[in-house]
Amino acid sequence: MSIKLTGLAALALGLTFTGSAFADRKPTPEEQTKIEAVLKQEGFTKWKKIEVEDDEIEVDDAIDANGKQFDLELDPKTFAIVKRKAE
Repeated sequence: MSIKLTGLAALALGLTFTGSAFADRKPTPEEQTKIEAVLKQEGFTKWKKIEVEDDEIEVDDAIDANGKQFDLELDPKTFAIVKRKAE
């Protein structure tokens, strides 16, 4: 019986760590408003998915006024764009 309990404990521990590794979430309405304001201010006209993580905000496929596409990373505290990767 201790083998079964050990296995269950290991499974529970594994699920705990796995859950925190996939902590991406959609922005709150307040965050969404701030993120969109920054994107528009920086000349982006549209974008696809926005995900919030503990240490960054990711914006996928942001299109600028020239039609160029970028993946962006924003600082979750200041909402400033800290990284642009051309697609």
